[in-house]
Amino acid sequence: MGYRRKIVVDDKAITEGAGLTLRQSLIPCLLVTILFFLWGFAYGLLDVLNSHFQSTLHISPSEASGLSAAYFGAYFLCPLTVSGWILRRFGFRVTFMTGLAILAVGCLLFWPSGTKSSFGGFCGSMFVVGAGLSTLETGADNFLSICGPPRYSEIRLNLAQGIQGVGSFVAPLLASRVFFAKTVDTAQGLKNVQWVYLGVACFVALLIILFFFAPMPEVTDADMNLQEVEVAGEEVGPFRKQYNLFLGVWSQFCYVGAQVAVANYFINFCEEAGYDKAFSSDLLAVGQGLYAFNRFLAAMLMTLKPFKPRFILGAYLGLCFVFGLAATLSHGHTSVALLILVLCFESACFATIFTLALRGLGRHTKIGGSMLVAAISGGAAIPPMTGAVATRTGNFHIAMAIPTAFYVLAWVFPVYANVWKGAVLDGHRDTDLNVSEGNTVRAEEKGVQGERVEVIREK
Repeated sequence: MGYRRKIVVDDKAITEGAGLTLRQSLIPCLLVTILFFLWGFAYGLLDVLNSHFQSTLHISPSEASGLSAAYFGAYFLCPLTVSGWILRRFGFRVTFMTGLAILAVGCLLFWPSGTKSSFGGFCGSMFVVGAGLSTLETGADNFLSICGPPRYSEIRLNLAQGIQGVGSFVAPLLASRVFFAKTVDTAQGLKNVQWVYLGVACFVALLIILFFFAPMPEVTDADMNLQEVEVAGEEVGPFRKQYNLFLGVWSQFCYVGAQVAVANYFINFCEEAGYDKAFSSDLLAVGQGLYAFNRFLAAMLMTLKPFKPRFILGAYLGLCFVFGLAATLSHGHTSVALLILVLCFESACFATIFTLALRGLGRHTKIGGSMLVAAISGGAAIPPMTGAVATRTGNFHIAMAIPTAFYVLAWVFPVYANVWKGAVLDGHRDTDLNVSEGNTVRAEEKGVQGERVEVIREK
């Protein structure tokens, strides 16, 4: 079974997406993975810009967190409103092209912001960039979670997030070696920012053309409902009873906020521990490199039966708290090494929370995915708290206690997933549905749309 190129799709329609095999899903998943590198690069550059603007524009750490608040504030607004509606109404392809177009506009806005040396302008530009990236992520995270065999959901998203981590690794490295090598505290550094984002805008324009012409399948909520009936043997309950999703959203909000806070003030933390700004940026790149590597490692471990995603999530999130607390209570170079370990174990958390929270949603999958993307807005709430503590105390080690506390709050979801939801989550991981051509689920619609569909499983 193949799939046909579509521009838009009705979310209540049955498509070929219900029975995409591993082989059929490879090319579209690889294409979407390009987007992960794109916003990984944008996010990695944000961490360096945050520190750079503190020096160039003479603003406090709490004021500098306005960049994160603007960027992640868009995540709170878009997925639950415009982005989510576009995804459900028009499908993945239109969602990707819309997000790319908004992102290109946001990148172009950096030029006048740099010309005026306006921090408010940079915050506004970053909000538009966040709106574009949140729209992309509303589509891409959902797409990789559901495009292909259900058993590989966590693996697909963790691999793509690993590519995102590569982008986050490259961005601060380029920033310290190229963009701000000799202009880290000068106005020329702002000019470099303008050119960087102009280049990103041109690349994004090419991606819009690519996604318009590329053959891509669509996976609808109706398709996901068919899969859920096949895996679980029953219809999905009402949305208000999807407690696994709601706890996943809470965990995602707390975790992402803590992750962003650590990354935003990592360079300040290193400077406080005795390193200079350029080397601190290199250390951030090291941390982001370990972050990316460990995502690939976690995806590999998930291919082995004993390493269940819910186990990995509980262990990794718990270690984030342990090493975060140790970094807060220690000093000097040791504290930096411990904070790098926090970045390392953050690696698999986002993708695994996302995919585990989507398990079993069926016809509620896309709205559930939109809520999980909206939870990324934790990055707009927790970094300002951390910045406020750093500004008031003048100590970034003390300020790291804030994200460390939120790792504990995020741990509620893996506890629930392991203690109460383990059998259900493992059932989706153990199924062999859609793994090969000989074991797929297809639907043949009877009469008009919305009536009973017949599920055909080939063996």
